[in-house]
Amino acid sequence: MCPSFPGEASSTPQDEAVAQPPDPSARFVDALNKVKPLLDLRPPLPAQELAEALQLAAVSSLGLGQIADAESYWRRAIETNPRFADAYLNLATLLKGLNRLADVEALLRQLLDVCPDLADVHNQLGSLLQDQARMAEAESAYRQASRLLPDRLEFHYNLGTVLRPLGRWSEAADAYQRAIALRPDFVMGYSNLGNVLKELGRLPEAEAAYRQALAVRDDYHMARFALATLLLGMERFDEGWRLYDARHADPGSMQHKTQKVVGRPRWQGESLVGKKLLVWQEGGLGDAIHFGRYLPLLKAQGAAQVAFVCAASLHRLFATVEGVDVVLTHEAGWAAASRYDYWTSPLSAPLYLRTTTETIPPPVRLSMDPLLVDAWRERLAMLPPGRKIGLVWKGNPLHQNDANRSLSSLATLAPLWRVPGVSFVSLQKGDGEDEAQSPPTAQPLLHLGSETKDMADSAAIIAQLDLVICVDTAIAHLAASVGTRCWVMLPEQSVDWRWMLERDDSPWYPGTIRLFRQPLGGRWSSLIEQVRQACAGMVDA
Repeated sequence: MCPSFPGEASSTPQDEAVAQPPDPSARFVDALNKVKPLLDLRPPLPAQELAEALQLAAVSSLGLGQIADAESYWRRAIETNPRFADAYLNLATLLKGLNRLADVEALLRQLLDVCPDLADVHNQLGSLLQDQARMAEAESAYRQASRLLPDRLEFHYNLGTVLRPLGRWSEAADAYQRAIALRPDFVMGYSNLGNVLKELGRLPEAEAAYRQALAVRDDYHMARFALATLLLGMERFDEGWRLYDARHADPGSMQHKTQKVVGRPRWQGESLVGKKLLVWQEGGLGDAIHFGRYLPLLKAQGAAQVAFVCAASLHRLFATVEGVDVVLTHEAGWAAASRYDYWTSPLSAPLYLRTTTETIPPPVRLSMDPLLVDAWRERLAMLPPGRKIGLVWKGNPLHQNDANRSLSSLATLAPLWRVPGVSFVSLQKGDGEDEAQSPPTAQPLLHLGSETKDMADSAAIIAQLDLVICVDTAIAHLAASVGTRCWVMLPEQSVDWRWMLERDDSPWYPGTIRLFRQPLGGRWSSLIEQVRQACAGMVDA
């Protein structure tokens, strides 16, 4: 018979194999010497006894580093006793460690063919398939596990984790709720339930789920951060900023690590009169530009010096920003940290400067070098008369939500090519540049992204365009900060909190940003058609 609850590894059937002699290798050699004569007896041992002897030989061979022999013994054990679940699972563990995932899958499916009621094995198969992004197959495996053992909360939880990327949001919520019902203190269940309810637009329920997670475990940073961004997106800034600042307490956060590197007190609203403040970039280039608006306000608190530590591609852009006395690389910031009284992240300034939706400061004022503007004007003069629209269709592929926020290719924007009287300028940098260098024949594209050295170059180009159409990247913040209209195409899920919820404008960039939101379960094609129509209307105006 197949066991009901197989483990990932089995214990060996003889006391000799579990004893702990001073020399572990001697133990394995001794076990092999004892068991090998039993493997080829004539007549052979009964099937169950022979399979257990082969199991011992496999474990001993593995202990001696004899991987091929271990695999051979386990396969022979399975052949001898096709229902010997421990042999399958031990071999599966070995093969997974060797990254032979196809063999692991075949092995688990072979076991389930003969022992279909092993719920844990269905769950293991689901996990293997999920790791390979085979979500529909993983769903089937997790569902079978939960049918066999409906009282196992991890099966329902795992099912929820694959239903979400499949776009089955309501079903995912149901799965998380079933897991929570089985254990009312299941903090991960509440947190993930909150994530799904947020995407479904059930915001009060999402908030309640996050708060329940924190009621169970006050230091569960994922739920605290999720609640913070939910509240900020709902424009409930007072509590939202306070919770958002708690990210510094998360040992896994970059802010926590920055504190260790900088080694200076973190500014938390103390008087800055006569003090030197080190402002350390947090997040990507877009975050730096978005929250650069707070640099003049920090200086206005009476700081003797404000130094901005940021990526090299931002240095020319921020060198002339009001309130910035010096711009430093990260290496220079580490070296100079001891000379500063405090450090802070720009993203913490809204809390300590008490920002509300009514008191959001204007975007950072960017002063561009006239010579730089003139140089790019010459390049733009190559375009025919008419509107000039900048395009960015991909963000940084390392961004956690890039799979959702970026378009698959430049070709996705093909409907825009039908708008008459428009010339398009590619601002694409990094991923996607290759497409821009070979644009569709139906729409010539002036690709300038590859020629830009940094964000100052990009700003000088954007300042001379009529419009920028982009996905959610730093270019949106740059365009709005230089005063060029920008249309931002937002994905259906995991929309950044700064774009708020259910708005088509932005209080952070009044009059310049327009938001096009992909509905839940929608497609980029329908959103881009809306952009095309708006673009045609702009040209006709």
